[in-house]
Amino acid sequence: MLDIQRNNLDKSSSPYLRQHAKNPLWWQEWRSEIIGEAINQNKPLFVSVGYATCHWCHVMAADAFSNRATADYLNKYFICIKVDRETRPDIDQFLMHFITAQNGSGGWPLNVFLTPDNHPIFALTYAPGHGGSSMSSFLDITKRVYDYYINHQDKILPFKAIEKPPPIIEEKMIVNDLLTYFDSAEGGFGKGQKFPPHTTLLYLLYLLCVEKNESIYKMISTTLDAMRLGGLNDHLQGGIFRYCVDRKWTIPHFEKMLYDQAMALWCYALAYKIMDKKAYKVMAEKILRCLEECFNEKGLYISAYDADTEHIEGATYTWKYDELKELLSAEEFHRLSESYFIFPEGNFEDAIHLTRKNNALLRDIEEKLLVIRNQRNQPEKDSKILCGINALVAIAMLQAGRFLGKPELEARAVQIVKSLMERFWNGKFLAHSLSNGIMQKQKFLFDGACMLIALTMLYENDESWGALMRKMSEYVKSFKEDEKWVESRSEDFQTIYASWFDHPIPSSVSLAEIGLTRVGLLDGKEIHPKTYRQPFHADFFNLTVMLSNGLFHLFTTKKVVDWNTLSPNSLQMRGEPETDCYRGVCRPITLKK
Repeated sequence: MLDIQRNNLDKSSSPYLRQHAKNPLWWQEWRSEIIGEAINQNKPLFVSVGYATCHWCHVMAADAFSNRATADYLNKYFICIKVDRETRPDIDQFLMHFITAQNGSGGWPLNVFLTPDNHPIFALTYAPGHGGSSMSSFLDITKRVYDYYINHQDKILPFKAIEKPPPIIEEKMIVNDLLTYFDSAEGGFGKGQKFPPHTTLLYLLYLLCVEKNESIYKMISTTLDAMRLGGLNDHLQGGIFRYCVDRKWTIPHFEKMLYDQAMALWCYALAYKIMDKKAYKVMAEKILRCLEECFNEKGLYISAYDADTEHIEGATYTWKYDELKELLSAEEFHRLSESYFIFPEGNFEDAIHLTRKNNALLRDIEEKLLVIRNQRNQPEKDSKILCGINALVAIAMLQAGRFLGKPELEARAVQIVKSLMERFWNGKFLAHSLSNGIMQKQKFLFDGACMLIALTMLYENDESWGALMRKMSEYVKSFKEDEKWVESRSEDFQTIYASWFDHPIPSSVSLAEIGLTRVGLLDGKEIHPKTYRQPFHADFFNLTVMLSNGLFHLFTTKKVVDWNTLSPNSLQMRGEPETDCYRGVCRPITLKK
C-alpha cells in the first residue's frame, strides 16, 4: 500500500521526478490510485509538469517547492503530483492547452490546480518561494486558489481544448502571413525571444523547390544564418540550444534537446541541397558531431542536456575575457577576436558566450577551447530514450544522407530503426520510453507516426521494409476515431486528442497525415488533395498538403536512383514504366546508366 503522506518520487524511473524526491512536498506520480485517493478525500490536485533539463523547474524546486511553509500548506489541502512531460505528453498537452487558453501562452514548469475529477481551476508557470513587489509568492497564489475552490467548486466546468487551425483558401496567403511575423532585421519570427522555427523553415524550403521567390529565400537564409552565427549555435562542439532569450539570437537558454538537433539537422541539410551554401553543410555536419559525441548511448540517443552546471546556467559554455587571453596565444586571441564578438564586459552577465561575426575557419582554436571546456564540470543529462524522438533522428539522418551526399548516414538510420523496433515494438504496439531499464508501455500516436515516416523513407531504398511499413500504417490508423486523431488512450487519464500545433516539432496530426500520405503514394493509391491550414501553427501539416496536391515528384523506376540527382521534393518507388509524376501529370523518363 502506497503511503501518500510522504514524497514517493524516490520510487520513480524518471530522472526528472527523482530530482524532486527530496522536496518536503508529498509528491506522487500520476496514477489511478492517486486520483482515486483525491476523490475519496475530496482534495483538489496540484499538478506540476516539467522535464529533467528545465532551468526554471530547478529554480522552483530549490525555492518554492523546498519552502517548508508552502509544503505544509499543500500537503494539508492538496494531493500533489509531479509529471515528466516527456513520459506523459498526454497530460502535459491537456494542461498546456488549458494554460494557453487562460493566459495566451505557457511554459515549464507548468503548474496547474485541478478539482479531484481533473477539471482545471488555475494554471501558472514559475512563481517564487517568497513574494516581492512585482510577484506574489507561490504560497499566496496557492491560498487564493484553494479559497476559490472551496467557494466555487460546484461551478468549475470541464475543460475542452479546441485548437484545430482554420483552413487557408488562397495558397499565397501562407507566405504573406509568414512575412508579417518575420523579423527581417534579425531573422526568425516575432520581435521577442527567438525559438528555432524548424517546421516553418522546412515548409518554406520545400516551397522554394516549387517556386523561386525572393521573399521566401530571404526568410530562410536570414533565419538560418542568424541561428548559425549567433548564440543558439554551440560553435565549439556543434548542435543548438533550445532558444534565445533575446531578439538578436545572442544569449540562449542553454538546454540542448534531442528533438532540436534532429529538426535542425533536417533543415540545414535540406537548405544546403537547395541553396548550395557550404556554411549550411558545415552546420549540419557539426550537429551530427554533437549527436554522436553528446547524445549517442549504445546506438540510440538520450533526451536532453541541462541548461545548468552545478545550479549555474550556462557555466560550462561561457568564458571570461581574461581566461581566453590566458589560454590562447596572442595570435590565436587576435584571430578569435576577428571572427567572434569578444569584449571585456562580456555578453552574458560578466562572461562571454561565443557568437560569430563571420565564417572564418578557426578549427584549431575551436578544438583547443573545446578540449579545455570538456575538462570542466558538465551539465546533467536526461538519459531517457524516447522512441518517437529517436525515430525523428532517423528521419533527419536519412534526409541528411541524401542531401549531403553521405550514404553512411542512411546506413546509420537503418541501425537506429532496427534498434528501436527490437526494443520498443512487440508486434502490436510501440512502447514510449526507456529509462533506468524500465520500459513505459503506453501507446502514443507521435511514436507510431514518426516511425511510419522513417519506414516509408527506408522503403524508398529497400522494398524489404514494405511489410513493416504497411503494418505500422495500420497501427497509426488505429489512433483515428470519428475523423479525429487520438494522441493517447490511458486507463489513468482521459482520452487526449492529438495536437495540431507544429512547434517546436511537428504535431502528431501532421506526422500521421504525412506518413499515411507517403504510404498511399508509394503504394500507388489515389490521394485526395488536402486543404492548407493556418501558417506558423500548421506548417508541417502544410507540407502534407503540398504532398497530397502533387507538389512532390513521384519517381517510378526499375532501380534506386541516386538521391543526389533528384530534386529534394521527391519520392521514389520501384516499377515500370519509368515515370516522373508531378502536379498531376506523369511523364516518361530516361535515366542515365
